[in-house]
Amino acid sequence: MELKEAIQDRRSIRRFGKKEVPREFIIELIELGHMAPSAGNLQARDFVVVEDQDTRRKLGRAALDQDFIAEAPVAVVVCANFERIAHYGVRGVTLYCLQDAAAAIQNMLLAIHDKGLGCVWVGAFDEEEVSRILNLPNFIRPVAILPIGEPLSQPEARKRIPVEELIHYEKW
Repeated sequence: MELKEAIQDRRSIRRFGKKEVPREFIIELIELGHMAPSAGNLQARDFVVVEDQDTRRKLGRAALDQDFIAEAPVAVVVCANFERIAHYGVRGVTLYCLQDAAAAIQNMLLAIHDKGLGCVWVGAFDEEEVSRILNLPNFIRPVAILPIGEPLSQPEARKRIPVEELIHYEKW
């Protein structure tokens, strides 16, 4: 699949089939996410692979009852790592590590789509509860939950704001 096609055709998938997602693909997926740029090449992001359905069910409840998380055969929780970004002080912890995670997530979303699988970027969740469920250390912040699986539907493209309304040159 060409990159432009992947960007234009990717959709958020919230209905998943039962087909397993091979662990080899999850490792490859994380490698591709890890290839994303990062502040100072500090790579201040970590990935928690969640294969256990009961844990995914708990994550779904912590994510404001988004039960489709449990329906996906696997989920990856992308996290910011405060220890690795400490070099940059407050701005590193409040911004750079989140950018690092977001860049990795976008790579992963495109790779998932390219593989013919589906995913949705879940950012609405109780961070403390997700941290408790996954037993995350205090220097790790969950940023997104990515449920991954065989898509059962392909939603229509959503309306976009015309790009002319988004472009601004030098002086607003």
